Amino acid sequence: MDMKPGFYRPVDVQDHAHYIIAFFVIVIGTVGVTGNALVMYAFFCNKKLRTPPNFFIMNQAVSDFLMAITQSPIFFVNSLYKGWIFGEIGCKMYAFCGALFGITSMINLLAISVDRYIVITKPLQAVQWTSKKRTCIIITVVWLYSLAWSVAPLVGWSSYIPEGLMTSCTWDYVTSTPANKSYTLMLCCFVFFIPLGIISYCYLCMFLAVRHTSRDLEKLGTQVRKSTLLQQQSIKTEWKLAKIAFVVIIVFVLSWSPYAFVTLIAWAGYVNILNPYSKAVPAVIAKASAIYNPFIYAITHSKYRDTLAEKIPCLHLLAQAPRRHCVTVSHSESSFTDSVLSKQSSVSRTKIHRIPSVSTTNTVSLASALHSLRQEACSTISCVLAQKSNIQYVHLNCVLFYTKLQTFLL
Repeated sequence: MDMKPGFYRPVDVQDHAHYIIAFFVIVIGTVGVTGNALVMYAFFCNKKLRTPPNFFIMNQAVSDFLMAITQSPIFFVNSLYKGWIFGEIGCKMYAFCGALFGITSMINLLAISVDRYIVITKPLQAVQWTSKKRTCIIITVVWLYSLAWSVAPLVGWSSYIPEGLMTSCTWDYVTSTPANKSYTLMLCCFVFFIPLGIISYCYLCMFLAVRHTSRDLEKLGTQVRKSTLLQQQSIKTEWKLAKIAFVVIIVFVLSWSPYAFVTLIAWAGYVNILNPYSKAVPAVIAKASAIYNPFIYAITHSKYRDTLAEKIPCLHLLAQAPRRHCVTVSHSESSFTDSVLSKQSSVSRTKIHRIPSVSTTNTVSLASALHSLRQEACSTISCVLAQKSNIQYVHLNCVLFYTKLQTFLL
């Protein structure tokens, strides 16, 4: 091993500890590489999945895949040899890759949360926000932001050294120097705690927005006598969003908080209370974050499951079975829309009866009245349906009502 004096600190641990760590590392690596490779394969096979929101999921899969494939094999081999065997340059490259792909995954989670926040809470602004070009720009910014934090230890702001059982490498949070302490504090704040706070805020706002919309629909439903199935759908949507938010935040915290707290303990000057095991185990847990996100963001997605089941025969069990619930809900939404249209049409007929008999010379007046009624209908339907974050659906119902109104006049 070609390493400077003091770079490598031998630790006295039993051999079975290395083997246990090696077992978990190889499992994490295998699952992480396989799971994220399946996500990327499904993305490239199905063009329907190549939507702006799914670009973030694809970016998450890429960063997690690279995290697993660059970290686990080297970590595994070092554990079998009971120490770092790839030299100082290898340690720096290993730590650089781990920092780059790990930070990218975390910041990409932040980008996903902000994107969903805008789409759900600000549906009208989301039309301009969710474009492929803007999404690609955001993803590029995520990588550049992560690259800046990863390069810093290579240029003198802290450094990369072996950690834990001396079988993996990370930045030097153990040595108490101004550069190391400042880097550790800034990294924990701007890569962990602040993103975690923003993610929590975004999901809280989304949950409150969905709950508020559900209550509004329930109140509106008593007025137009819509089916109770729509109320059930609103409740299920609310709970589904709550569960996703809970899982995302909890997994994020469980994966990285042990590592963050260990580094903060060393930053505070209590590095003596940390033994090799307390440094190695949090590092393994943090690297395990690469295996969770594919299941949360992609494998549970029906289109991904269907694509994988179609392309890979052994995964046919992932195929989505036909669900009557979807048809029932769609029928409920259709009935609800027809109720709104019927109610608005009744009001419109009342207003039309108030218009004097129209001759061919009064076509302009009729057109003006028709345009006014159309705007009123669109305004009514938009208030009900804009919360669904689907502007095309609103426009379709406006056109539908206008067509019915023209038929009525004829």
